Amino acid sequence: MGRVTLIQVLALISLLIIFPNLAFAQLKQNYYSNICPNVETIVRNTVKAKVQQTFVTIPGTLRLFFHDCFVQGCDASVMIASRGSNTAEKDHQDNLSLAGDGFDTVIKAKAAVDAVPSCRNKVSCADILTMATRDVVMLAGGPSYAVELGRLDGLSSKAANVNGKLPKPNMSLDQLNAIFAANGLTQADMIALSGAHTLGFSHCNQFTNRIYNFSKQNQVDPTLNKTYAAQLQQQCPKNVDPRIAINMDPNTPRTFDNVYFKNLQQGKGLFTSDQVLFTDSRSKQTVNSWASSPQAFNNAFVAAMTKLGRVGVKKGQNGNIRRDCSAFN
Repeated sequence: MGRVTLIQVLALISLLIIFPNLAFAQLKQNYYSNICPNVETIVRNTVKAKVQQTFVTIPGTLRLFFHDCFVQGCDASVMIASRGSNTAEKDHQDNLSLAGDGFDTVIKAKAAVDAVPSCRNKVSCADILTMATRDVVMLAGGPSYAVELGRLDGLSSKAANVNGKLPKPNMSLDQLNAIFAANGLTQADMIALSGAHTLGFSHCNQFTNRIYNFSKQNQVDPTLNKTYAAQLQQQCPKNVDPRIAINMDPNTPRTFDNVYFKNLQQGKGLFTSDQVLFTDSRSKQTVNSWASSPQAFNNAFVAAMTKLGRVGVKKGQNGNIRRDCSAFN
């Protein structure tokens, strides 16, 4: 091999600046085939058992994956518990509503993997979360897909790092696009990943502005279906406990399907950030396309999840494999 020239070094540095996710090059399918060959079966069996205990496992795990990857990349930093003077990501205001069942799923799967002597401390929490997320999507009737593995767990978790990184229920299309673009994701990726709102629930305080005090001219958001708005007012009367849970998809809340997009066509998006995907002409065509084709949506969702799973991957000295997913080694 010849000497590495300064030009080559500068070229590599510039590539890393332009493409910060190049670390994902270490990811590959069947990464653990020689290290822990049955890892995907072990994780899937744990997830199945957990789903049988409570359906919340499904949306809880899926949401945990999003919240992890959007802050510092997919490195299980959201799993870390606050200790001493460090307030960790999971205790940031935007993460307090993450379901405990999502965390519990990863912890139980990690314990099952580490119970196999040849696998102990060989599989990262970040990879276990990635596998478990694929499995809950499949168990809810969604597509099964091969996951890329090989992530290390992150070495830091700070609540301050969450600020401004996660989508909010009241965001415009431009704001959503900006947050997703910061993670190398396109508008189509954003719309596909928003389709995860076909599962699970939210809380009254996340959307009461749309049904009681939207604007001076309109008490109720005019983009909301009137019948749906009345249903939401019934479920979330004024001064109700804001933690009351409401299904994100009023029709098939326990099935991963394309009904989310059909709901948007009818004015039944729960959040402003859902309904805007249909009311904004720039995204409306994609919503219509996926409302009419479950397969097209599934394909787009798998592609977007694969891209999301490559964000901020840690390697080398920037990560390790945690013995306990909730604590640094």
